[in-house]
Amino acid sequence: MTMNYAIVETGGKQYRVQPGDKISVEKITAEEGSTVELDKVLLISQDATLTVGQPTVEGAKVLAEVQAQGRGNKVIVFKYKPKIRYSIKRGHRQQLTQLSIKEIVTGGAAPTPRRRRQASGA
Repeated sequence: MTMNYAIVETGGKQYRVQPGDKISVEKITAEEGSTVELDKVLLISQDATLTVGQPTVEGAKVLAEVQAQGRGNKVIVFKYKPKIRYSIKRGHRQQLTQLSIKEIVTGGAAPTPRRRRQASGA
C-alpha cells in the first residue's frame, strides 16, 4: 500500500497532509465552505516516489475546504519576579482555521532522482 501525502507550510508551521485529513492552522481569511489553495508545498510522496522542493515543488498545490473559523484553547502567560512584588498574568487565544484536505495537485513535478551511495575506501 502506498501513501500519498504532502508537506505544506502555512502560518510559519509545516504540516503533513493527505486527502481526507482535518487540520487546524493559523487564521486564513476565507469564508466557511470555500476552497483554499496551499501553494507552499515542500515535499510530495506519491506512488513510492518522493519529490522534494528546493525550496518548494514547482506547480504543486494542496486544495482544502474551510470547515470552521474559531479560536484555540487559552494559554496563560504569567510573569513573576520574587521579592519585588512583580507579577503579570495575561491570557492568549490564537485564532484558528479548521481545514479539510481534499486533493494534492502535483502540477507535473518530476520526482527527485535517488542519489547513489558512494563506495567508501581507497
